[in-house]
Amino acid sequence: MAARLTPAINAESCASTRFADRCALRKALIERRRALSAEDCVGLSNRICALLQAAFPEFSGMRVAFCWPFKQEPDLRPLIESWFRAGKKGFTALLPVVIDEHRALVFRAWSPAMLMVSDHYGIPAPAAGDFLIPEVVLIPVNGFDAAGYRIGYGGGYFDRTLASLSPRPVAVGVGFELARLDSICPEPHDQPLDAMVTEAGVFRPSR
Repeated sequence: MAARLTPAINAESCASTRFADRCALRKALIERRRALSAEDCVGLSNRICALLQAAFPEFSGMRVAFCWPFKQEPDLRPLIESWFRAGKKGFTALLPVVIDEHRALVFRAWSPAMLMVSDHYGIPAPAAGDFLIPEVVLIPVNGFDAAGYRIGYGGGYFDRTLASLSPRPVAVGVGFELARLDSICPEPHDQPLDAMVTEAGVFRPSR
C-alpha cells in the first residue's frame, strides 16, 4: 500500500494558501491514481463495488446517480449494471449532465444500450431524456478526509448540486485508499459526504 499523501498545509496557513495548495494537492492525487496499473484499478474497483452492494442493499431499489469513470476513478458500472439487470422496483440508474458550468448538475436515466454523447470534458452522458432527481449520489473523489469532505476537480459541481436539492440525496464518496488525507481544510461551501467507500471498507464521517 502506498504511503498516505498529506496536504502541504497546516491550520495556521490554511486560509491564505488554500487555493494554491489544493490545486497542487489535487494534481498530485490524480497523478498517483493514474499511476495504478489497469489490473490494479479493476481489482480495486471490483472490491469497492462489492462493499457498496453489501453495505447499501437498499440502493438497488432507488434512483442512484453514478459517474462514468474518468482518469482511472473507480469503475462502478459492473455494480450499476447488475442492479439494472435485477430490475428491482424503484431502481433507476442516473448519470450527471452539465448544462452550465456555473449551475448545479442535472441527471438523466441511463441504461447499458442507450445513446451517449461526450460532454465538454469528454465524459459520456445520456444524449436525451427527462431530468430526474436522484435519491443517492455516488461521488468520485480525488481526495477525502475523516470528516467526510472531498476534493474533486475544482468546478464545484457536486457541492452546488447537493446544496440545491431538497431533500438532499444520500451522498456516498467512492475512491481508492491512496486518496485518504488527514484533512482537506474544507471551505464553507464544501458539502460533506454521508459515507465513504474505498477498497478498505465503508467509513462514516467523524464530525
